[in-house]
Amino acid sequence: NLLFAFSFLAWSNGEIASRNDPEPFRLSTPEKTPPLRAMILAAGRGKRMRPLSDTTPKPLLQVAGKPLIVYHLEALAKAGVREIVINHAHLGDQIVAALGDGQRWGVTLHYSPEPPAALETGGAIRQALHWLGSGPFLVLNGDLWLDGLDFARLTCPAERLAHLLLVPNPEHHPEGDFTLHQGAVSNQGTGTRLTFSGVGLYRAELFAATAPGSFPLAPLLRQAATAGAVSGERLSGEWADIGTPQRLAALDRRLRERLRER
Repeated sequence: NLLFAFSFLAWSNGEIASRNDPEPFRLSTPEKTPPLRAMILAAGRGKRMRPLSDTTPKPLLQVAGKPLIVYHLEALAKAGVREIVINHAHLGDQIVAALGDGQRWGVTLHYSPEPPAALETGGAIRQALHWLGSGPFLVLNGDLWLDGLDFARLTCPAERLAHLLLVPNPEHHPEGDFTLHQGAVSNQGTGTRLTFSGVGLYRAELFAATAPGSFPLAPLLRQAATAGAVSGERLSGEWADIGTPQRLAALDRRLRERLRER
């Protein structure tokens, strides 16, 4: 049983705190279903984006006249996602003021403010589970740019705790994160070494052995991959990790040139 194996690994490694919630999470459905709820991670300080991020949160930085996070909202709404959670910390009030309740995109936005001590990705998702449900739900980084990815077709196979979208290793991350072989994601072994794109589908059971607070997502994914509980695919369409002002400027130039050619 994959869920049992993953829970045992988490316990035996001692890397994850015991969970105190009265009701355990359960797998939501045996069928493959597209995500109906999503979370956009928008709480990062963006130190590499300074000085731009000193006054503007990374997800609100613009390319071709539009904030990065708005591209996500438009794509999610087009795919039929109607409930979206956005976590925030650094300059988070600007995000709330800029996006409001989400009705202009036909979605409902829920905001998950973080305490002064950063929750990291794992803790941020766990804090938002009461909005996200048991899953599969979609999570994506707010400082990505994507084009050509149809969120509506993404599914998390039954008996998998996570489904990751992977990309060829970029110059700034040549060693990659995981191997992908026949739809299975592993830490090492046969298959092409690829980089996690920052887009994934998860079930709440992935977080079942965790306690509230700050913790990273990567150890959970690696333990689940060891247990054979992670599937994946190559991300279709264009992908850019907007981690520096130089990458932001390059993307802005490319998109503006594309618009002029239309």
